[in-house]
Amino acid sequence: MITGFDLDMTLIDSRPGIKAVYEQVVVESGATIDTDLVVSRLGPPVEWELAHWLPEDEVKRWADRYRELYPAIALDLVAAMPGAREAVEAANQRGRTILITAKHGPNARLHVDRLDLPVGEVFGGTWREAKGVVLREQGATTYVGDHVHDMDAAKLAGVVGVGVTTGPSSTEELRAAGAETVLSSLEDFPAWLDRR
Repeated sequence: MITGFDLDMTLIDSRPGIKAVYEQVVVESGATIDTDLVVSRLGPPVEWELAHWLPEDEVKRWADRYRELYPAIALDLVAAMPGAREAVEAANQRGRTILITAKHGPNARLHVDRLDLPVGEVFGGTWREAKGVVLREQGATTYVGDHVHDMDAAKLAGVVGVGVTTGPSSTEELRAAGAETVLSSLEDFPAWLDRR
């Protein structure tokens, strides 16, 4: 069994860190960015979000700057979600775990290492269909995520989608996107695994 996990709002509550980085981008760029709105809809890559606030020709520059600022500003503000470590450990007992996230891979790895989350290989910079490709290539059997696009990826890859309602997507939205099951927290994941 190979279980894939999403990162932001699935394994970690990254909202305080991401908000702080965007606030620094506002200071440096002079752009108007509603950072509360940004952290209410985490999931897509930073380029997708910045395109709502900046001219198209400035998006790449500020996305690069965001990633450069991220380690120094965000890491100490981010905590593991309740049950994250136990969920990954439970999946590791049944096989292998991988992390598949839209977040910049090196920054994702920094979170994993700092919070001592026992996931295996980290695949960063992947979103929607690209997550599905990684799931297929890795032979995954399950993908756990908080966003409808995570469930889209699971469906595209033909793997079991497990939704958690700790991010922006509701139970109804996750089910409509193809989740086989929806949990209110990763604290419920080990028991779900035991029932399979």
